[in-house]
Amino acid sequence: MKFSLGLIYSLTVFIGAKQFIGDPPTKAPNPPDLTITRFAGPDVTPSPACLAVAPTGEVFVGVDMIGSLGKDPGKGRILKLIDKDNDGKMDQHIEFATVDNPRGIIVQGSKVFVLHTTFSKETGKATGMALVVFEDKDGDGKADGPAQPLVENLSNTKYIQERGTDHATNGIRMGIDGWIYIAVGDFGFHNATDRSGKKLTMLGGGIVRVRPDGTEMEIFTHGTRNVYDVAIDPYMNVFTRENTNDGGGWNVRFSHHLQSGEYGYPVLFQHFTDEIIPALADLGGGSGTGALYMAEPGWPEKYSNVPMMADWGRSMLYIHRVTPDGPTFTQKEEDFLEVPQITDLDVDGSGRLFLSAWDGAGYSGSPDKGYVIRAVPNNWTYQPFPDVAKASIEDLARLLKSASAVARLNASQELLARADKQGIAAALAIATDTQLPLYARVAGIYTYAQATGAEGIPALTALTKDATMREHALRALTDRKAILNDVATGPFLEGLKDPSPRVQAAAIIGLGRLGRIETANALLQTKVPASFVAPVKDVEGPHATPNAALVLPHLAVRALVSMHAVDEAVAAINSANSTLALWALRYMHDPKAVNGLITAYPLTKDEAVKKQIIITLARLYKKEDTYDASWWWGTRPDSHGPYYKAVTWESSPAIEKFLKATSLKKGPAGLAFYRDLDARNRMDIPAFAPEKKALAAATNEPKVDLEKIKSKKGQVGKSSIEDVLLAVNKLKGDPAKGKLLFTAQGCIACHSINKGDVMKGPFMGQIGSIMNREQIAESILKPNASISQGFATVMITAKGNKSYMGFVTEETSAKVVMRDISGQVTTVKTSDILTRKEMKTSMMPTGLANALSYEEFASLVTFLSQQKK
Repeated sequence: MKFSLGLIYSLTVFIGAKQFIGDPPTKAPNPPDLTITRFAGPDVTPSPACLAVAPTGEVFVGVDMIGSLGKDPGKGRILKLIDKDNDGKMDQHIEFATVDNPRGIIVQGSKVFVLHTTFSKETGKATGMALVVFEDKDGDGKADGPAQPLVENLSNTKYIQERGTDHATNGIRMGIDGWIYIAVGDFGFHNATDRSGKKLTMLGGGIVRVRPDGTEMEIFTHGTRNVYDVAIDPYMNVFTRENTNDGGGWNVRFSHHLQSGEYGYPVLFQHFTDEIIPALADLGGGSGTGALYMAEPGWPEKYSNVPMMADWGRSMLYIHRVTPDGPTFTQKEEDFLEVPQITDLDVDGSGRLFLSAWDGAGYSGSPDKGYVIRAVPNNWTYQPFPDVAKASIEDLARLLKSASAVARLNASQELLARADKQGIAAALAIATDTQLPLYARVAGIYTYAQATGAEGIPALTALTKDATMREHALRALTDRKAILNDVATGPFLEGLKDPSPRVQAAAIIGLGRLGRIETANALLQTKVPASFVAPVKDVEGPHATPNAALVLPHLAVRALVSMHAVDEAVAAINSANSTLALWALRYMHDPKAVNGLITAYPLTKDEAVKKQIIITLARLYKKEDTYDASWWWGTRPDSHGPYYKAVTWESSPAIEKFLKATSLKKGPAGLAFYRDLDARNRMDIPAFAPEKKALAAATNEPKVDLEKIKSKKGQVGKSSIEDVLLAVNKLKGDPAKGKLLFTAQGCIACHSINKGDVMKGPFMGQIGSIMNREQIAESILKPNASISQGFATVMITAKGNKSYMGFVTEETSAKVVMRDISGQVTTVKTSDILTRKEMKTSMMPTGLANALSYEEFASLVTFLSQQKK
C-alpha cells in the first residue's frame, strides 16, 4: 500500500454539506444525493489503514502508526467506534485490541478477524504477517484475551524487515460461501501455515482463501501485483483494483478473478499475454486500496450492485460498472466520492457506508492525520439491524432472503454456527425456491453446502438440473476439497456442454478441483480462439484488454496442469485438440512431456504444429527455481519472463540437443527463429547466441550540475516552505515554461517523463494522476520527508572491496542495476553483493528549486501535475 506525503493543507473545502478543515481541494462535487458527515477525527483515529463495520453499525478501525515503511512495533491498535444516537458522529470509542500494522478486518458476531504484521518481542523485528481472530464474548467492547492465530507467515519476512509492509499481504473479506479471501501483495509468502498445519508458498501476489476456523487454506488466483482488498458480489464474482508500480508502465488494473486463473504479473503479463487472463482495464497511475461490492437496498439504484474501489493515490472512491461478457465482464470506471488518500470502506446492515482517510499521514503514519466519515443517501432513515444471535430460525431465514448482502451473510453465518436441522432445511428450501431472487437462492445453496458437507451432495447434485442454479451448484459441490471423493463427475461433464459460458467455467474449474484424470480428454476439447496469439517480439501484449473467448481454454489448461494430465496432453499433440494440449504442456516439467513432444515432432506433417512443438520445448527448457523467500523483485521487477529465477532441470540437455538438431536442418535462414526463441525464453544456449554487433554509441543525456543548481538563491530559497506552498496555490503557472525548467533544474537527471525513455528514478509521466499540485510542490521542497517507494538511496558493498550508492533502476535474479546522483549507471552481479542497505535520505538533494521565483516554481509544478500518461 502506498502512503504518501504528510502534507500541509491550509484550505477549507466542502464535502457534501459538511465543512472539513484541512482537506485538499475537491476535483468535482461529491454526489448531492448523499449526506456525508465526519464520524471520527485524528484525535481518535489517526492513520486509519483499514476498517470494518458490524451489521449493527459498530465501526472497527485499524490504526496504523507504523504505516507502510515504518519498522518499529507497538504503534497499532483496533478501535471500536459507536454512534449511540445514529447522527453520523462517533459518541464512544473503545480500544478493542492492540496489533501492529493492521491491514484488514472482518466482524462476524462476537468475533473480529484481523490481518496484521507480527513482531518478535525479543528482537523487535518483523517476523511476518498473520490472520488472527479476537473474540468479545462478554460484550464489553474489548477482546477477551490474546488473539488466536489462524494463518501465520502470510508474507515474506525478509522484505517486511527490509522495506516495511508496503507490498505485503493486505485486505480480507468474507464471501457468502463462508471463505475468508485474503489479498496478497507481490511480496508473496513462504510456508504460510494454517491451523491444520498445512503449508503454502506463493511466488508473488494473488488471492488466497481460508475457512474461518483457519483450515483448508488454498490459493484462489495468482499473478497480480499489490492487491490491497477484494470486492465480492452476491454470486461470488471477485474483483480487485491493483496498486500501480513506480514506473515502467505497470499501472492500476481492474480485474475479475476466476478461481485457478493466472493473471501473469510480472513475468507473463507483458510478453506472454496469450497465457494469462487479462485485466479488464488499465487505469493509469494510482494506488488501489480498499474494496467493497455495494449491494444494499437502501441505496439509490445507481450506486448499488457495483464494485466500489478506493484509490489512495487519486484520493477517490470509484464505481466500476461491470457488464457480463461470457464467463467474465467488461467495465466502466466512474468517479464517486473524493476522500483524501482513502484507505478502506465498509457498510452496515442499515446501509451506512463508512470510509477511512489517511489524509497525508505519510509513509510511516502520523498522530495528527486521518479520519473516518459516514455516507448515507439523503432519504436514509436508521433501521436497526437485529441481533442475529437472538433471532429465531424463521427470522434468520427471512434475513437470508433479504435484498441486503450484509443481512444475508450474517444470517448465513449464524445459521452455520447453530448447526440446527431446521435452519439447514430452511437454507435448502430457499436454494430450491424458484420464485425467489437469484441472490437469495445463492445464499441458500452456499449456507446449505457449508452446513451439510458430504451429506449435502445429493441435494446439490439435484440442483445442477436447475438451469438457473447450475453454475452455483457445480461450484458448491467442489468448494470443499474434503468431500471431493464423493462427488460425481457427470454433472460437470454435462456442464461443459451447457450453453452458458458461466456454467462451462464452473464445470471446468470443478473438474480441475476433482482431479479425475479420466476427464482430461473432455477438457482437451475446449475450443481455443484465434485471439490466442503471443505478442510479437519486444511488444507488450494486451494484458488489460478483456478477452472473454480466452477464459474457458485458460481455465481448461489450469485444470489439466493441476491434474498433471501429461499422457493425455501428449496423446493429443497430433489431434484436433493440439493447440490446447501444447498450451498445457508448456507448464508440465516432466520428462514424459519432453519425450512425448520430441517423439511427436517427426510424426506430424503439419508445419504449424511442428513449430508449436519447438516453441513448447523452448518454454520447457528452464523452469522457475524453488522459492525459498531469499529472492524476489522490487517495485520495478524484471518483467521479461517467462520465469523470474530460471534454472535448468533434468530434461534440459535433451531439449537443447533436439533444438540444435532441428535448427541445423533449417539452415542459416532459419537460425533467426531459434535465436528469437532463445532470447524470448532466456534459454542462454550458446548455439543460439545473438550475432555480435558493434556497440551503438551511448545516448548522450544532459549533463546536470546539481550542486551548482542548489547553491543558487532565488525567491523560493529565501522563503519558508509554508509561504511557497501558499504562493503555489494562488499561481496558475505556465506548463510550457515548466517543461523547460524540468531540464534546467536537473529533474531530467533522475526522472523520466515518457514511457519510452530509459527508466531512472521515480517515473514522472503519471505523477499528476497520483499527486495534486500541493503534494508535488512539497515533495520537491522536502525530498527527505517521504521517499518514493522503491527509490530510497541504496548502499551496496560487493566483492573486491567495492561499494556503490544510488537507487535501483532494474533488478533481476542475476543482477542489480543502479544509478547514482550524477547519472552514472552501474551493474552489480547479485552473486557479488555482500551487503545491501537502504539509507534514510533521498538521492534528491534539498534546494534544487531554490533559484526559482514563485511563478517559475508554480510553472514546474503545473507541468508535472499535467503528466497523467
